[in-house]
Amino acid sequence: MKNNKLSILLRGLIAENPVLVLVLGTCPTLAQSTSVIAALSMGIAATLVLVCSNMVISVLRKIIPDTVRIPCYIVVIAGFVTVVQLLMQAYLPDLYKMMGVYLALIVVNCIILGRAEMFARKNNVIDSALDGLGMGLGFLLALLAMATIREVFGNGSFAGIEISFLADYKIPILTQAPGGFLVFGILIAIVNKIGPKKGAEKRKNFSCEGCPSASLCGKVSCAENCELVAGGEPDAADTKKEEGNA
Repeated sequence: MKNNKLSILLRGLIAENPVLVLVLGTCPTLAQSTSVIAALSMGIAATLVLVCSNMVISVLRKIIPDTVRIPCYIVVIAGFVTVVQLLMQAYLPDLYKMMGVYLALIVVNCIILGRAEMFARKNNVIDSALDGLGMGLGFLLALLAMATIREVFGNGSFAGIEISFLADYKIPILTQAPGGFLVFGILIAIVNKIGPKKGAEKRKNFSCEGCPSASLCGKVSCAENCELVAGGEPDAADTKKEEGNA
């Protein structure tokens, strides 16, 4: 039981990272990863909304009709986004201004809507909360990784603190849109290389049992077909020789 819940929490970090594996939430990822502080703020805000909306949608999953579930999810998510906006506007006005329109756009963030549709509406409250927390942390880590690379090498600073020995070696393009796409692509490639490989296991059983196309291929096993393809089709001379021997 504990292992199952731990796997729900951890799979959002690398195995199903919402940004670097599922490629969701690309717009705020590229826009808010120019500085570490902006990335941290966006990641925490999205994680709070994700956890809270997952829990509420899980509680209401048997009440919400299927025909209107998406509008209902958006209403729930919008409610929590509004709460986060008002709290930030009241207590963290500088961060609120820094995040700009992207804070409000959390309402239609594909990560949050996707987890509501794929997980929260099918599972209990605790599992949904763990899924939201794991996916939120995965989103936060991806943002921080991108922001660190872009700010350190593009702006010569970290979290607004200037790094003196990088002052003359800045790569300004990293703080712009092309640099964002470049870093995004590199991180996706790294995660794809070190992450678990899906479908890496080769099929060992090539028998016709359970194959939906068995009736169309004369029930010749796939293993025999593979051998024929590997060995090549017999040519005309071989065929005549075999007929003569017969």
